[in-house]
Amino acid sequence: MSAVAYGLDGPFQTYPDCTKPPLSDIKVCDRTLPEAERAAALVAALTDEEKLQNLVSKAPGAPRIGLPAYNWWSEALHGVAHAPGTQFRDGPGDFNSSTSFPMPLLMAAAFDDELIEAVGDVIGTEARAFGNAGWSGLDYWTPNVNPFRDPRWGRGSETPGEDVVRLKRYAASMIRGLEGRSSSSSSCSFGSGGEPPRVISTCKHYAGNDFEDWNGTTRHDFDAVISAQDLAEYYLAPFQQCARDSRVGSVMCAYNAVNGVPSCANSYLMNTILRGHWNWTEHDNYVTSDCEAVLDVSAHHHYADTNAEGTGLCFEAGMDTSCEYEGSSDIPGASAGGFLTWPAVDRALTRLYRSLVRVGYFDGPESPHASLGWADVNRPEAQELALRAAVEGIVLLKNDNDTLPLPLPDDVVVTADGGRRRVAMIGFWADAPDKLFGGYSGAPPFARSPASAARQLGWNVTVAGGPVLEGDSDEEEDTWTAPAVEAAADADYIVYFGGLDTSAAGETKDRMTIGWPAAQLALISELARLGKPVVVVQMGDQLDDTPLFELDGVGAVLWANWPGQDGGTAVVRLLSGAESPAGRLPVTQYPANYTDAVPLTDMTLRPSATNPGRTYRWYPTPVRPFGFGLHYTTFRAEFGPHPFFPGAGKGDGDGEDKGESKSEIRTQQQQQQQQQQRRAAAAATTPIRDLLRDCDKTYPDTCPLPPLTVRVTNEGERASDYVVLAFVSGEYGPAPYPIKTLVSYARARGLKGKGGDGDGDGDGATTTVSLDWTVGNLARHDERGNTILYPGTYTLTLDEPAQASVQFALEGEPVVLDEWPAPPSANSTARGRHR
Repeated sequence: MSAVAYGLDGPFQTYPDCTKPPLSDIKVCDRTLPEAERAAALVAALTDEEKLQNLVSKAPGAPRIGLPAYNWWSEALHGVAHAPGTQFRDGPGDFNSSTSFPMPLLMAAAFDDELIEAVGDVIGTEARAFGNAGWSGLDYWTPNVNPFRDPRWGRGSETPGEDVVRLKRYAASMIRGLEGRSSSSSSCSFGSGGEPPRVISTCKHYAGNDFEDWNGTTRHDFDAVISAQDLAEYYLAPFQQCARDSRVGSVMCAYNAVNGVPSCANSYLMNTILRGHWNWTEHDNYVTSDCEAVLDVSAHHHYADTNAEGTGLCFEAGMDTSCEYEGSSDIPGASAGGFLTWPAVDRALTRLYRSLVRVGYFDGPESPHASLGWADVNRPEAQELALRAAVEGIVLLKNDNDTLPLPLPDDVVVTADGGRRRVAMIGFWADAPDKLFGGYSGAPPFARSPASAARQLGWNVTVAGGPVLEGDSDEEEDTWTAPAVEAAADADYIVYFGGLDTSAAGETKDRMTIGWPAAQLALISELARLGKPVVVVQMGDQLDDTPLFELDGVGAVLWANWPGQDGGTAVVRLLSGAESPAGRLPVTQYPANYTDAVPLTDMTLRPSATNPGRTYRWYPTPVRPFGFGLHYTTFRAEFGPHPFFPGAGKGDGDGEDKGESKSEIRTQQQQQQQQQQRRAAAAATTPIRDLLRDCDKTYPDTCPLPPLTVRVTNEGERASDYVVLAFVSGEYGPAPYPIKTLVSYARARGLKGKGGDGDGDGDGATTTVSLDWTVGNLARHDERGNTILYPGTYTLTLDEPAQASVQFALEGEPVVLDEWPAPPSANSTARGRHR
């Protein structure tokens, strides 16, 4: 879907008034009744015509009984955003802006669940404030939890990345924050116990939606052919977290088909898996279509003969509302033609209005969240959090000869002769604040570019622009090189701000290539010839940075994605050393020729004759691997003792090198693999049944294991955060075997370095980090999609590149933790009503 952005002069959403008849005469206004009974009373009060009219996102309500219109389409991907159901005041006044955080991919790079929950809390608070004032609804279509499977996908930065564990934990943290549930709460269910949810959040796009428009196929007609193994293990795993474990308020079904059946008409996805297998029925939670997806069923997937038939198929299969710009489904025709039954209509409306009852839509000032207003938007602590999120997520990919940090302002901006050191800031987003924001953005309270932030710190800055995708044609005039070289000629340092903006990738637009634009590489090379320190700060999705890593004139590379309203400040603080980078890549950086090796439409993950493998679990030769990130200091990490490996405590790696080249990194990885084989701790053996004996969880894959402990020491000079990553590998379960799989992570904050910011005798700070994990983190999926814990030898490795490893063994018979429902047979997924 693509949201519509425009400003208004005043609020446009209204609340029902339960103090006045005729609405007050309906039991939906009786706050003493159960929410299901209240919703059912409202649905019973509607006429048949009114029922059909309110099955769309732009629901007209029922003026006859005092039910106002309600627009279900509100957005809040990384802050309250423009959408048909959410608007901003045009001009000065209240509700003319909202806090704009970095894109989810950059926030995910922080590997900090506490941060994500805090961000969700701010967004949820501001979202409810907008809703209370009539500038939005109370349901928001976020988060996007589709795995970032292929680097060409235009919407990948809307997601938390390519790894299932990262996706799940991001989703859980964001949902808790948005809906206002404390992470310490014993209840993880939407609206169960205690205070009702602040807003309704929506996990999207269910399922297999990681594709826009490629080589003549679009998301509207694409059939994602996915094996049961890949479906259970990867594509549906984040939604399992949303529905089964986090009990999210709603789910959005996708445009594409899955194994021949359009997602929004797919009873296997919506009923068998979502509501049946995952028991997502506690509050009659609802499913919305993606916008215009209902029409796709007949018009593009050709799964139904008519729009009326396709519309009926969707509602009967478990969808509850059709998102539409103006009108694209045929609900009246579906009802008249017998494709849409009245029990399905009543079921859908009950689910929808029960959600609004639960969130306090009918309770007016009696709702516990009714007091939230403009004073709760753009608060100082929210602005500080937006800056922190950008700082924590930015990843240092190269730092030869300690190019970064640039000398601190009070040390170097003033030279020996009293002049100020000059910093040339070159590139398309060096001084372009509007470039800081990715897709699904709102109206930020401010936007601070890198050049603006540097000027505020007193830096002597010269600025020149640069190309994005320009220069691909020989006929296009180069208007950028000469001004850039002129701006950099007298500079002491050159910082190039390049990469990609939203013109290169986004909704409806996938990339065809993942290499750097030729004109930008040529400009960087020209700047490097000046013989000054050059730093490249990359915007957007991952590019193959090999040319930058191999270019001696480029000393450092930072990846900043789309860093949000204070992204310029975040970058400058990292450049100066006021902050230290500790982000890790939440995706794999692939070589440019990867796009020639596998079609974007190939959904398989494991390597084959036609697929080199996808994600870090299956692709062996990345430019920079998932989890990679350098620091301004050196850390040493090692596993502590654990019931699985009581003799642990010695690291097998040689610590972290701060500025390795690509070849050095690969050599180090090979050496560490050899060290792991020679020096891995003696494997303790644990019976599989012992891991499950005392667990009373409904779902065995969620049974906790004893936490891993990791001892981390800062052996360098600078204070810094450090992200602990623990991976598992081994030849157990079905072949082929993953290279490795993330099982847990945590972020240690503010570890002091030696000397001035160290402790006592000058030693760097040491801390012990606890990593939570579950039985499911060790499991594999068989070809039928079953989640199984297998016997075998397991190797745990620490960090990327690995610093330490330990081994342990599980013995006994394999145990099925989750039996995956068999998909319908090919005959039962035939076109239409399976005639």
